[in-house]
Amino acid sequence: MTQTDLEGFRKILATKQAEVTKTRRRDDIVIERSADVLEEADYKTAREVAIAGLNHESTVRRNVASALLRIQDGSFGICVHCESEISRRRLEAVPGTPFCIRCQEAADRGDESVLESIDPAFLEAA
Repeated sequence: MTQTDLEGFRKILATKQAEVTKTRRRDDIVIERSADVLEEADYKTAREVAIAGLNHESTVRRNVASALLRIQDGSFGICVHCESEISRRRLEAVPGTPFCIRCQEAADRGDESVLESIDPAFLEAA
């Protein structure tokens, strides 16, 4: 990967980092009470959706910060699990991804060994 490519990805990731930093919606998870059972169920559903959104944003934020660190240390574009090259097409679609498509599919299936391959130092720095 050329320096120009890396700089392009760095700019994309920095922009994404700024976006996800602005969109924290913690107010959406406030517990509201109602005497109406249906309204209470609506509140609970809305809270669960908001929590899922916050979890997703947190994952994106960590992945972006980790990808920026990998650009700095020269390992960007290399799968953190199998150490194979991540395709340019995948990086263009999901620039913060730590995994090649095969390892991502394994992680999505719940393969713990893939998830354990993420360096905890990256997660702490993110």
